Amino acid sequence: MSKAEAYTSALFIRKEYSKFKSMRKITTLHVGKNQRRRVNISLDGRFAFSLEAEVAMKEGLQVGQELSTSQIEALARFDHLHRCLNTAVHYLSYRPRSEFELRERLHQRGFDSDSVEAVLAKLKEQGLVDDMAFAQFWKDNRESFSPRSQWLTKLELRQKGVANNIIDQIAGTIDDENSAYRAALGKAQGLLLADYQSFRRRLGNYLKRRGFSYGVINHTIERLWSELESRPR
Repeated sequence: MSKAEAYTSALFIRKEYSKFKSMRKITTLHVGKNQRRRVNISLDGRFAFSLEAEVAMKEGLQVGQELSTSQIEALARFDHLHRCLNTAVHYLSYRPRSEFELRERLHQRGFDSDSVEAVLAKLKEQGLVDDMAFAQFWKDNRESFSPRSQWLTKLELRQKGVANNIIDQIAGTIDDENSAYRAALGKAQGLLLADYQSFRRRLGNYLKRRGFSYGVINHTIERLWSELESRPR
């Protein structure tokens, strides 16, 4: 064997020995007491790390299995991504969110940009994050439970990070006259009709806070005052 061949062989043996030494054996898999969705993993008799239970199951981890350093690092990355996904899905369970809202929330929870973008891409692929659908939900929800002006609805959607073209398409259909009337109707019925100036001031301020213009406010007040005044007492 030449010197070059011997040197190459020695390097190979050293590399293989190093790989062998870096292998660590799983000695226990234990579900956490306080975090039952996570599994505590001990390597060579010592606690090493924990994983989401679902990740441990998917990877088929079992006692006696040997893991290399690269495998451990890959498990950590997969677990981080899985936790990021679970956090996003949990946040979406309360109500639909814009892509901007969800991205901000995940960053606030400490997830890195690569994980966040990977999760957003997956959720968009599944139709769970869709700014057009979110804008429609927001507009419909406002119109049903708390009518407000087209201007204010657009501002709210802009603050949620929705693109202007989507905002214009969705919120542009809001009829301010109709929304102002529906918003003011319940409020007006609770006001005393004996004092027009008080009625006008209180109802006007109420509609102003919902973003309606002075013209729309004045017309709505006159309409409701006339309707309520003409009712039999």
